[in-house]
Amino acid sequence: MNDTTILPFYLMQNVIQHYAWGSTQSINNLFDIPNPEHLPQAEIWMGAHPGGCSQLITDNQHDSLAEFIQRHPSSCLSAQTHQTYGELPFLFKVLAADKALSIQVHPCKADAETGYVRENQLHIPLNAPERNYKDPNHKPELVYALTPYHALNGFRPLDDIIQTLTKMNLQPIESLVNQLRADKTAAGFQLFFIRLLSLSGEQKSQAIQALLAYAQQAQQDEPLAQLILDLAQDYPEDIGLFSAILLHYVVLQPGEAMYLDAKTPHAYLKGTGLEVMASSDNVLRAGLTPKHIDVEELAKCTSFTPKPSETLLIAPEEETEVAYHYPVPVNDFKFSIYPAPDDVTLTATSAEIVFAIDADVHLQHKSGLTLTLHKGQSAFIPAAADTYQLNSSGRVARVYN
Repeated sequence: MNDTTILPFYLMQNVIQHYAWGSTQSINNLFDIPNPEHLPQAEIWMGAHPGGCSQLITDNQHDSLAEFIQRHPSSCLSAQTHQTYGELPFLFKVLAADKALSIQVHPCKADAETGYVRENQLHIPLNAPERNYKDPNHKPELVYALTPYHALNGFRPLDDIIQTLTKMNLQPIESLVNQLRADKTAAGFQLFFIRLLSLSGEQKSQAIQALLAYAQQAQQDEPLAQLILDLAQDYPEDIGLFSAILLHYVVLQPGEAMYLDAKTPHAYLKGTGLEVMASSDNVLRAGLTPKHIDVEELAKCTSFTPKPSETLLIAPEEETEVAYHYPVPVNDFKFSIYPAPDDVTLTATSAEIVFAIDADVHLQHKSGLTLTLHKGQSAFIPAAADTYQLNSSGRVARVYN
């Protein structure tokens, strides 16, 4: 190792976010992490993001990961990653949802940079509810399911959407459906989307009432109708209920993964999984939320090209007995699963975080130093660690770039 002040492994103490939609049981059940107050344990954040920065633990001393990286940027990140990003370029999470998160879109890099500068020039505080851009970064994501994981992801084919809406025969939005039927271009779909989300007052109430009336009548025969009613239990007056018609509904089985690119509308509905993303907090919401919705800005940052259903899940590009490496079309992060590593040799070329999913994980460095993680624990591995050994009887997740 080229920096004598840097250890090869650091046990992480991670922030648990108690968002209202979180599960009170899943993280406790999966990882034996106590929850004596029965709070919603929605997310475990592993990284250096200011919204929930991890602590590094050495000899009972705690050190902020962000500050540690600032003191040793090249040794932690690698010289190239430090030059390119200037910070840890990813955020790793465990996400445990007991009810639906908001339907949302993450901006691409160019839109994020432009929007961030514009809102700064308008002197909109970073914590203001009407603020759209918290940073100048994009936020592509990968999700790996630990339990059955229910989600909405990407627009369905337009003909399918029109066919469903025609069958529903919802009189309050008949003119909007006719407009979409007459103009099935991306621009026509965008106009439909904006007008639907912009419904207000009596027109909005009537549209939602008509949708719920249809769903109640059809719930025995249609999974879509049941999905709408399930979402309505938590969001009974939310225009985002129509997202169940517009977006693909997918249930990932444990061990399956999907990638969510920028500009793609999506929502996580229920389940627990690992989530890794570019280090950003930029979210533009489209429904199933009491929070601010900027319809015009959302539409500008959304791709209105339907997403083929066969592209929703991603398979490992390399699948061996040793590791599953998942394809990610951005440089901010990479994600791998090691199903039961038996003295597997790995080389850190950037900052890494490893997470124990099912069982204890044993890390051993060529210097002789070791670290044992219990399930639910993670370790930060600086780039300067170079080569190390990985052992576990269960799955290990590895995030790097």
